[in-house]
Amino acid sequence: MIRPPTLEPRAAYALWAPSYPAHAHNPVMQAEERAMLGLMPAALRGLAVLDVGCGSGRYMLHALRRGAARVTGVDLSPQMLERAGAELAALHADAQVALVQGSLAALPLPDAQADLTVCGLVVGHLDDLGQSLAELRRVTRPGGTLLCSDVHPVGNALGWRRDFKSGGRRYAVRHTLHLYSHWHRACSALGLQIERVLEPMLDPADVPAGAHFDRMALEVPVALVFQLRRAP
Repeated sequence: MIRPPTLEPRAAYALWAPSYPAHAHNPVMQAEERAMLGLMPAALRGLAVLDVGCGSGRYMLHALRRGAARVTGVDLSPQMLERAGAELAALHADAQVALVQGSLAALPLPDAQADLTVCGLVVGHLDDLGQSLAELRRVTRPGGTLLCSDVHPVGNALGWRRDFKSGGRRYAVRHTLHLYSHWHRACSALGLQIERVLEPMLDPADVPAGAHFDRMALEVPVALVFQLRRAP
């Protein structure tokens, strides 16, 4: 079997953006999103929410639907931000909405601006987990909450890749393995409290009939989801 070429995130998402929807569009993302939304407060009225690596805006949309007063999305890819802008324009809300191009490695944002910071399936695109979490902590107010997710390390052991199709060709996005021990060490060093850790499994009902996939995916967790707290 020929392995697809692996692209850096900026190049990969430039290709992927035209077909990337603003909702969880595969069984792994659906499992991850159920876990993340289960940890996200049901009512965000009056709160500022930051989505780092917002992509096409799926978690920004959820935050707006839950009543957030101010929602900011940051993404490395201008093409993905364009998709997010189109999706958000269709949602008529009273909230302040902003989209900013930038990297998680050095967010172009002021300190302590978010009550809730969301970072879904992004940290694996960066090598330095500690630097990524330091930036997420910096932009979250003291006492604020961070919801972070990544592809589960077991997937790497089973040879899974974050891949997609564009122009009739298949590509993979570069991904760095971050173990739970790496998260624990980085959070401890930064004073981030790990409040909850979820390891969601696939729901067989999400797998399309006739899909070709590793059946082991039904037996193991597919994502690591963290609820973190910045110390007051």
